[in-house]
Amino acid sequence: MFDALDRQPDDPLLALIGLFRKDERTGKVDLGVGVYRDETGRTPIFRAVKAAEKRLLETQDSKAYIGPEGDPVFLDQLWELVGGDMIERSHVAGVQTPGGSGAPRLGADLIARMDGRGIWLGLPSWPNHAPIFKAAGLDIATYDFFDIPSQSVIFDNLVSALEGAAAGDAVLLHASCHNPTGGVLSEAQWMEIAALVAERGLLPLVDLAYQGLGRGLDQDVAGLRHLLGVVPEALVAVSCSKSFGLYRERTGAIFARTSSSASADRVRSNLAGLARTSYSMPPDHGAAVVRTILDDPELRRDWAEELETMRLRMTGLRRSLAEGLRTRWQSLGAVADQEGMFSMLPLSEAEVMRLRTEHAIYMPTSGRINIAGLKTAEVAEVAGKFSSL
Repeated sequence: MFDALDRQPDDPLLALIGLFRKDERTGKVDLGVGVYRDETGRTPIFRAVKAAEKRLLETQDSKAYIGPEGDPVFLDQLWELVGGDMIERSHVAGVQTPGGSGAPRLGADLIARMDGRGIWLGLPSWPNHAPIFKAAGLDIATYDFFDIPSQSVIFDNLVSALEGAAAGDAVLLHASCHNPTGGVLSEAQWMEIAALVAERGLLPLVDLAYQGLGRGLDQDVAGLRHLLGVVPEALVAVSCSKSFGLYRERTGAIFARTSSSASADRVRSNLAGLARTSYSMPPDHGAAVVRTILDDPELRRDWAEELETMRLRMTGLRRSLAEGLRTRWQSLGAVADQEGMFSMLPLSEAEVMRLRTEHAIYMPTSGRINIAGLKTAEVAEVAGKFSSL
């Protein structure tokens, strides 16, 4: 029976990781995989994470299941970090998920269960968004969100998509640090988006994966919080991979902003049921670490300080890279004003392959680069190689 299966193509990013590892050249540069790296090229463990893990090692007395909904204390603390206190907590349903992929998948499954067949997706977007929505059975309508040559958000296209969406359609929004473009929405644009979503009766599914790595912990959710204050219903998918450095622990959550406690209870029961038939119980270790950090003022302060150091380092890398790229593309000065880990360069597939074969610079053929994959000392050289193509 297995012979009836077709060989599926390898994931391009995962294949890129393997090619980079096999390359024996010194000075090779990995701008592909989406992890933060420090000046030594390592992906560090937060000091607060180490301290929390030590505390859990000494005090945790069970490895029993935590249930499909997950840890309620973790959910309360994470929601406070994300949504603040502007929404009545009883109107918010939350379920712990396996990482940043599990949260949008559970949200998509919920949309499908509500007979919501369509979701609007701005392109380019995180490469896993469309496959997740397709696997959940949703129809995907797309629009161009970002113009790579000019390095600008095409806000008129986003507005047109929202105006053309039917009541009950879902729309995918990035809370901040847009992956893969780094494009930024202004406060006024978030206000216009919120008004249109409410007016058209749309359901926003907001992906939040980089809180604290753009403009700051509160600034990165300011637009999201405004949206939540305007619309009666919304879904928010949260990942702790980047903000807490818990990549391999697969820690995340899906939250639903509802109009009443009764509605929240219905949504929670459906999310828990969907989780039960998918992965049954979420992994707990990463959530326990986040709960421990957010519950302890000293650990929370240390975590926030280290996160801010990472953010400032990436901001500096952006400025330096943008200055180097201007010699070929004047528009790429905008890279300095973008936010988060990623930007997209106007490179052809052939140019990306030349960078790989001639200079050992590894990146996806889409032209997306991980800013956090650079070291300060190599920025000028890498920018020069980009500009010399």
